[in-house]
Amino acid sequence: MESPWDELILSFSRTSMFPFFDIAHYLVSVMALKREPGAVTVACKNPLSSWFTAMLRCFGGGILSCILLAEPPLRFLANSTNILLASSIWYIIFFCPSDLVCQAYSFQPVQLLAAGMKEVTRTWKIVGGVTHANSYYKNGWLVMIAIGWARGAGGSIITTFEQLVKGTWKREADDWLKMSYPSKITLLGSVMFTFQHTKHLAISKHNLMFFYTVFIVATKGETGTFRLSLTIHLHLCWDSASRAASCGLPPTLRAVSILPGPH
Repeated sequence: MESPWDELILSFSRTSMFPFFDIAHYLVSVMALKREPGAVTVACKNPLSSWFTAMLRCFGGGILSCILLAEPPLRFLANSTNILLASSIWYIIFFCPSDLVCQAYSFQPVQLLAAGMKEVTRTWKIVGGVTHANSYYKNGWLVMIAIGWARGAGGSIITTFEQLVKGTWKREADDWLKMSYPSKITLLGSVMFTFQHTKHLAISKHNLMFFYTVFIVATKGETGTFRLSLTIHLHLCWDSASRAASCGLPPTLRAVSILPGPH
């Protein structure tokens, strides 16, 4: 019989990304686009170009993984629900009266929540990419790593081609030449989930998903306030979960659950 702690982690690994986590991913991606110089002007003069760029940011990982697996690159358009959801977010961010959405997003708690939820979707994308690649190349771990990495971090990479077409590409900002931290951490995750899938890493998938997600969320921020806020949040979640499952936890985990929080 599984312990309450195992049931908790298993339930976490089965959490659906739609709609709330997907909304957070689209929100963070489109807000990053709007903050680029000239993005608002482009949206007003050429909305179709702005919308297409936003869709590349939101679905770039899926597009890149399709290209690498010789699948139709526009396959993401088949999911009309997610396209409509992402398009709606793009519209309200760029054209909302009085810029209310951006003003609400400027509050740090909202940014913390959205950024953390976006990182949760990264884990799900890596796992989906690794599993999808394995269906084509059984235990082809190099392919699985590549597709998992592309699915999880492809949004920042696929936009390089869009920048080349628009003539706004900058060498120092190219994710191919200088990998960003999200790309590096996604590659690490893809390697770990590939090794777990091929039975070279002795850990269950739902446990790895939980601990990897906690790791990338806790290390996402660049400022001390961000890290402190996430640490407090994770401690509160851990404390609540440990109290709920205290009867089924081993003594070592019980001791951890009563440690004082960060100050």
